[in-house]
Amino acid sequence: MSIGAVKGVEIGSGFQVAEMLGSENNDAIAPGGFLSNNAGGILAGVSNGEEIIVRVAVKPIPSIHKEQQTVNTANEPVSIKVGGRHDISAIPRIIPVCEAMVRLTLADHLLRQQAILTSE
Repeated sequence: MSIGAVKGVEIGSGFQVAEMLGSENNDAIAPGGFLSNNAGGILAGVSNGEEIIVRVAVKPIPSIHKEQQTVNTANEPVSIKVGGRHDISAIPRIIPVCEAMVRLTLADHLLRQQAILTSE
């Protein structure tokens, strides 16, 4: 969770699998490949050759015009109202940041695997 504002990450069917039966979640395999991709391309932490599908949940922008409750430096309750939206640029920018994080993670694991293979 090293990307600010990201509150959840799911791979494949993600959180939806908690409401599925094992028979619904299993990705049956046929001679031509998998018949579904609930695993999102990752089985037991390893790519299964299917498309890797990752989704993120990003928290809403906190600087809104609506009056909100907080505390001041003396820990006294106060109300604040932000004039204007100062951080709306976070939404279009989060997509390439998340894509880059996935790529870095995949590259990291590839290099780890290569290190193991070359040390044998």
